[in-house]
Amino acid sequence: MITTEKLYYKDAYLKEFTAHVLECRKDKRGYAVLLDRTVFYPEGGGQPADRGTLGGVSVTDVHEKNGEVLHYTDAPLGQGDEVRGCIDWNRRFDLMQQHSGEHMVSGLIHEAYGYDNVGFHMGSDVITIDFNGELTQEQMQEIEQRVNQVIWENRPVEITYPDPEELRTLPYRSKKELTGQVRIVRFPGADLCACCGTHVSRAGEIGMVKLLSVQKFREGVRMEMICGGRVLAYLNMVEAQNHRISVLLSAKPEKTAEAASRLQEENFRLKGRIGAMEDRMFLRIAREYENAGDVLLIEQGLEADSVRRLADMVMKACKGRCAVFSENPDGSFKYAIGQEGGDLRGFTKEMNAVLEGRGGGKPFFVQGSVRASKEQIRAFFEA
Repeated sequence: MITTEKLYYKDAYLKEFTAHVLECRKDKRGYAVLLDRTVFYPEGGGQPADRGTLGGVSVTDVHEKNGEVLHYTDAPLGQGDEVRGCIDWNRRFDLMQQHSGEHMVSGLIHEAYGYDNVGFHMGSDVITIDFNGELTQEQMQEIEQRVNQVIWENRPVEITYPDPEELRTLPYRSKKELTGQVRIVRFPGADLCACCGTHVSRAGEIGMVKLLSVQKFREGVRMEMICGGRVLAYLNMVEAQNHRISVLLSAKPEKTAEAASRLQEENFRLKGRIGAMEDRMFLRIAREYENAGDVLLIEQGLEADSVRRLADMVMKACKGRCAVFSENPDGSFKYAIGQEGGDLRGFTKEMNAVLEGRGGGKPFFVQGSVRASKEQIRAFFEA
């Protein structure tokens, strides 16, 4: 087994380094390179691997297997060569901010409510954390306020390797029973946890934590959060969206919610009026087809609920099968088909097969959509 010196544990802020290539193996991912020393952090502890370059070639992934740190590259490197490595520092620092922020949030929730972090994923956009207990929106906001207060106190982060006797006295968080040398990361005022990841040196470097959502998940909750630079990007995105909305609603940015509420109320009233007008029109159409038997109607500009209501009214009047279709913006057609006392299951199955449709419902009334032209719909029903 080849042992690699892990420089990222000595200094998480190293961006470049030189090393000797101890081995370069052909791999299904390209090439697996082993070095005598590295700054590239391998995927582990919920933290994604670093990216960057090694000897001028791209490092696409890094994993530690059986004690060996494997750098996956898209081109080979010569065994024995001295190479220069550079990590994607912006990505690394972002991951350090996210990981450190996650520790502080998990630690404060554990302290306040006794819940454990039972799942953790650091995505490219948000972090998700699963806790084995329930949190309300109000509790989440309290944790957010508290974690940011600790961040702004800007206390140093402490990383230690306690001996076994000292370790037994520490109330640290860990998802599993640990043996051997244990790396302990302490965020004063927030968390004490066993962790193998890279972290900021002072809490203030996290900048800010924003807890985005919390929802019921399995026996507890799933929380989404962001930290550091992602918070600024998120706020800029929200501000840009709100600016567009304020222009569309002719409202000041701080008044967009009130303007949207008024628009929603107006829309609700207008939909009610349109619905009443449609019902009067549908009733006249139904009278036209009284006792007409099977009926096919292809109407313009109807919403799905309107298609359903029209099919229901005509079905009751025509004493046969009524099928109503209306075109969607993408060229497909929504439909509703009904027959009082009938069984449309076989008919619908055949129609969906011929017209590239999908849908279902009760034996006597079905709804769905087809990817077919108006002419194809008519031809099927005429046949």
